[in-house]
Amino acid sequence: MGFSCESLPSSQTVLSAAASLTATAVLFRTVTNDFIPDKVHTYFLSSLKKLTNRLSSQLTVVIEEFDGLTANHMFQAVNVYLGTKISPLTQRIKVNKIEKYDELSFSVDKDQEIIDCFKGVTFKWVLQSTAVKHPSKDSRSSNPRSEIRHFEFSFPRKQKDLVLEPYLRYILQKAKAIKEERKALKLHTVDYNGTDYWGSVLLNHPATFDTMAMDTETKKELIEDLERFINGKEYYRRVGRAWKRGYLLYGPPGTGKSSLVAAMANYLKFDVYDLDLREVQCNSDLRRLLIGTTNRSILVIEDIDCNVGLQNRESGDETQDDKITLSGLLNFIDGLWSSCGDERIIVFTTNHKDRLDPALLRPGRMDVHLHMSYCTPSGFRILARNYLGLEEHPLFGEVEELLGKVQVTPAEVAGELMKKSDNAEIALRGVIEYLQSKENEA
Repeated sequence: MGFSCESLPSSQTVLSAAASLTATAVLFRTVTNDFIPDKVHTYFLSSLKKLTNRLSSQLTVVIEEFDGLTANHMFQAVNVYLGTKISPLTQRIKVNKIEKYDELSFSVDKDQEIIDCFKGVTFKWVLQSTAVKHPSKDSRSSNPRSEIRHFEFSFPRKQKDLVLEPYLRYILQKAKAIKEERKALKLHTVDYNGTDYWGSVLLNHPATFDTMAMDTETKKELIEDLERFINGKEYYRRVGRAWKRGYLLYGPPGTGKSSLVAAMANYLKFDVYDLDLREVQCNSDLRRLLIGTTNRSILVIEDIDCNVGLQNRESGDETQDDKITLSGLLNFIDGLWSSCGDERIIVFTTNHKDRLDPALLRPGRMDVHLHMSYCTPSGFRILARNYLGLEEHPLFGEVEELLGKVQVTPAEVAGELMKKSDNAEIALRGVIEYLQSKENEA
């Protein structure tokens, strides 16, 4: 039995039926919007979406911007991470100016699909938002929320156990590294008018390990020690020690102790807290200052030998006139209060190591003693590269020979090179003349 051509509906009949169905759908939608309560309508759509997700081979994960009134750190990490994954196909992006060096950062805009891959699995990310009909101020913010944002990403359901948790942890790690790289380093100084006794300015010191005119082997050992420290979280926890490290930089003035602190900060991306003990009123203030420092920071106490009560004592205890006592400083360095924080470095500088009390010098307080020496041949070559752009020159041999006979600081050599930095020949002869004059004086 078959169908004849007469039994098939005409095109006009089909169009009429389609129009009727469309009108019915529109009417149904209007009726539901007008007569069904919002909560029921929302519940219906949510249930329908959940049913669709169950039937789909894709798994969708939602990361909301807030957990109640608390910011969701996972949302923030995703926002930072996806800002580095923007492709040429992305139609809209958001641009922000970050504090450090006038750099720009990019982030995802709403409804823009971002594709990412991890362990061979493709993830599709979208930032979505829902407008808040009646925004109300919460107790923690003076600004009402006009929208609620969340990230969604989907991937094959069968890959859930293989990549979901490792992928999210990977994003957290990458976002942390990105933020540290963008971080504007700050130099903090004692400020009793501040909420935590510290005031700050941007630290724009250009010193790096590459520009430090110090012994090459000493520099290498220092970098290796810093690397072991920042990667030693589990080790410090296992042995039951606070995650901190103490360094003593000692040597004559002009050998680059302060510049080395800046190079360490730039290398580690750590803020610097410059503590002048003469500004501290008492031992209790010292503890408050310690609590006010952040994790991943360097606390610097310069010229510690010049502070009253902290020098090598031949007899007797600290006098009552001393605002900061040696025992107070020792508790500050490695007492119970010193464990209130992680990944902290304390750097002491002195021109006279022999004046320090032996109690300060032991491991746990000053773990690494680093001698900042007079200018060496390798240090001179670094200075010549920095100031003159030279890797080699016929006069280098004469300069290095003189450096083996006289003691001059890197700062003195740098001062001579700067006098004629536009003419390498004249600058080097100026250094030779200066070294010869020092040899004659000796």
